[in-house]
Amino acid sequence: MFSPEGPRLRELAVQALSSVERGYDLLAPKFDHTPFRTPDSVLDATASALWRTGPFGSGLDLCCGTGAGVDVLRQVCEETVTGVDFSTGMLDVARARTRPPGPPVTWVRADARSLPFGPVFDLVVSFGAFGHFLPRELPGLFAQVHSVLRPGGRFVFPVVAPPRPGSLTYGMLLGFDAVMRVRNAVRRPPFVMYYRAFRFGDMWRELTRAGFLVEFWALPEFGQRRDGSPRVRLVVARRPEG
Repeated sequence: MFSPEGPRLRELAVQALSSVERGYDLLAPKFDHTPFRTPDSVLDATASALWRTGPFGSGLDLCCGTGAGVDVLRQVCEETVTGVDFSTGMLDVARARTRPPGPPVTWVRADARSLPFGPVFDLVVSFGAFGHFLPRELPGLFAQVHSVLRPGGRFVFPVVAPPRPGSLTYGMLLGFDAVMRVRNAVRRPPFVMYYRAFRFGDMWRELTRAGFLVEFWALPEFGQRRDGSPRVRLVVARRPEG
């Protein structure tokens, strides 16, 4: 699962026994060499889909980590791009990366649940971050995103079709979540990271309640499941005009 440049088991254990913020500060120098980083194939497919409806003005990468989503935004935004994350370590790595020509990037340390922006963005993206939010936090999170978008702006993120019950992947994710629940029951501060906490129905309902108009775009690069449904799709939540 990890390249030779990735973290060792001991480093992962120390991270998991820390807070989320401290854990990612520790992991940051090796994060891009772990399977936790969103694959380039997903990033490229997202950029291609956004190109077909862009270009956009200003973009925000929510929970930007080391800035992989910022590189997507710089392909489809013409004015400015902002990356926001609450891990200083992840932002330090993001700032240090060499990036191709594109709009200027601003890096901001802030919690996604309390964004320090007004309605100044035309596009917000996020990749692989929602496992760090409990279901009860989704209404506040989506309200924050809604508040920083201009009318007509979009909140876009990819979702992978869930594994079928009984499959090996399903069992692995179920086991991981069980271990994390035990860890959080016996140790503080908690490390919130659950693969199965972000449910498709809950997400759609809370986006709608936050005032978004929600669409789902298939990403054809990843094919279909046996029932004909897309393996990966983009959630496109638009803040209505006016």
